[in-house]
Amino acid sequence: QVQLVESGGGLVQAGGSLRLSCAASGRTFSSYTMGWFRQAPGKEREFVAAISGGGGRSDYADSVKGRFTISRDSAKNTVYLQMNSLQPEDTAVYYCAGRVGVSRDYLPRRSYEYVYWGQGTQVTVSS
Repeated sequence: QVQLVESGGGLVQAGGSLRLSCAASGRTFSSYTMGWFRQAPGKEREFVAAISGGGGRSDYADSVKGRFTISRDSAKNTVYLQMNSLQPEDTAVYYCAGRVGVSRDYLPRRSYEYVYWGQGTQVTVSS
């Protein structure tokens, strides 16, 4: 069983930055593909970014490409989401998700492909 705990959310003005963290339990963290999703009020949960177990590959939604960066520190069992140039439309609850890696080249974008989920952290961007 893997437990994921997000932190780092908050209120920020448009154009600002936040860094989200997701701490994972378990001794096989490096074998897990990790992802970030978000859900705004009244909307479906959407893919934000994903990173391979070794950290060598990443994938981003078009809406955040060039502004957000996903990374991981296997020594700390933690995955990060650095969010820059935040806009009001980035306001959402952000969720960390994980699953055992399928293959090195495949980074899932659909929420049902992930097994483990954190409780979410609220990010609010004011205009």
